[in-house]
Amino acid sequence: MISLDSLNRMDHDAFVDSLKGIFEHSPWIPAEAYPSRPFASVEALHAKMVEITVAAGRGDKRRLLESHPELGGKAAREKLLTAASAAEQGGVGFDQLESDEAARVDDLNESYRRKFGFPFIIAVRGQRDRDAIMQAMETRTRNSEAEEIDTAMREVAKIAWFRLSDLIQA
Repeated sequence: MISLDSLNRMDHDAFVDSLKGIFEHSPWIPAEAYPSRPFASVEALHAKMVEITVAAGRGDKRRLLESHPELGGKAAREKLLTAASAAEQGGVGFDQLESDEAARVDDLNESYRRKFGFPFIIAVRGQRDRDAIMQAMETRTRNSEAEEIDTAMREVAKIAWFRLSDLIQA
């Protein structure tokens, strides 16, 4: 863990390096947040980084969404996820799918990606079981593209909050 005070005193490169995993493969977000230091709280840091994602252009938003791994997908099965993603998916058993569940998840991932062009994203930590997540995958595939980008971005913000909470000691 890092103290908020220590984070606020870091130079640009150390700050970005410390926070590069908060938003999956997107170090540009903490890089843009850096000039807003010092942050009075973890909530203020999170709010600033979420503000950056909300203000991002369509291309940056899509790249952020595309940087997330599929739930229970090939990368998960081949143990190629970031440590944070592996822990999150493993927390709800997406690292232990039975063959029939894996086939269903693959079908849902494929349908979702075909429609939206990015992987299904949901904050899985501590609140959902696999069946509920798979139901959400199915349900959200019926959203419009605009609705789903908004929903996925809100889920990314939730994931970032969990990761920040794990990293920073207030």
